[in-house]
Amino acid sequence: MDYSINFTYFTLGGHVDLQHYKYVYFMITLKAYIMIVCFNTVIISVICRNKCLHEPMYIFIAALLCNSLFGSTAFYPKLLIDLLSETQIVSHEACVFQAFCMYTYAVSEFLLLSAMAFDRYMSICKPLHYATIVKMHIVRKLIFFSCFFSCCTVGVGALLASQHQLCKFKLNRLYCDLYSIVKLGCTRPTVYNLYGLVIASIAVFPPVIFIIYSYIRILSVCLKNSKDFRRKALQTCLPHILVFIIFSVNICFEIINHRLESNQIPHIITMIMSVNYALIPPLFNPIIYGIKMQGIFDSIRRLISWKRRTQISF
Repeated sequence: MDYSINFTYFTLGGHVDLQHYKYVYFMITLKAYIMIVCFNTVIISVICRNKCLHEPMYIFIAALLCNSLFGSTAFYPKLLIDLLSETQIVSHEACVFQAFCMYTYAVSEFLLLSAMAFDRYMSICKPLHYATIVKMHIVRKLIFFSCFFSCCTVGVGALLASQHQLCKFKLNRLYCDLYSIVKLGCTRPTVYNLYGLVIASIAVFPPVIFIIYSYIRILSVCLKNSKDFRRKALQTCLPHILVFIIFSVNICFEIINHRLESNQIPHIITMIMSVNYALIPPLFNPIIYGIKMQGIFDSIRRLISWKRRTQISF
């Protein structure tokens, strides 16, 4: 490729052995994306259609799954196109936009999980104040704040990355991210790195610390109460804890993968680690909530039974 002419395009160098296995990779990726869309859409539609599920806890779950669909849509369509393309390229503007969407998804996920932890904390630790504090307009404001704050903070980072002068045009990635873009610059991205630390200290660490603190308090309250109380509390908290652990572990893999850049790690392992947070949480979150949340599970079971009766009647 003549970079003197196509200097506004990046080559995505994370793809390997596409000539021999591209259709296999394409089918696997397509199936994963279809499963993510179907699973998340089913849970969201069940929550929206059943008035008995129009409670703060379930509304937060629906918002979290909508965020998963947003992050997956930012990642999978471009990947599917690249798997069938002879060359994997992306324009500078499209690359920054995809990176903006992926980072917004990640920050929103932490903020929504912290809002869900707050909801469970108030419900279990302060039940007398729950109805007066956690109202639907508060839930809507928390969801809006999670999306708006993440868009604004990541948007500034994307703007800084887009203004960085570039000297290299190959990303050793399957998708675009802001950190990889600024590393292609001619100079050290001091301003971007400083801003990244500020955002991490505001948008990531406080939610994570609050989530851990909330569930420790919930656990301490459960230990002081009856077995029936512990069973009911853990039944609603366990899915959130599992989702938080799965997402946090996959984000840690991505951060470690970014920082180490070790040549001793096989390339295929590095690529798998880089996409885990866009694959595993969106795929497993709806499964966890569909199985572990009794209200959602019962609604899905009634829906399946109704469809079976309808088919038999016809």
